[in-house]
Amino acid sequence: MAKKFLTELRNKTVMTKDGRILGVINNFVMDTATGELHHVLVIPQEEVDVRQYTTDAQGRLVLPFTTMRSVRDVVVMDVTQ
Repeated sequence: MAKKFLTELRNKTVMTKDGRILGVINNFVMDTATGELHHVLVIPQEEVDVRQYTTDAQGRLVLPFTTMRSVRDVVVMDVTQ
């Protein structure tokens, strides 16, 4: 994956490998000591059943950063249900 600034990823559409739109990237969770990214916080689309995902107190999907597969016009995440 090419290098990207986190600010370039904010507000990008997130979809699954099979083409389902999950929502848009809102923020990230990282370890401030190591700089390692842990999670991507996604504001879900209305049609997304959030019960299938881990969510935070604001209702955002909490997706492991390691599931990010590609970044182009959209961000593709390899999330399995």
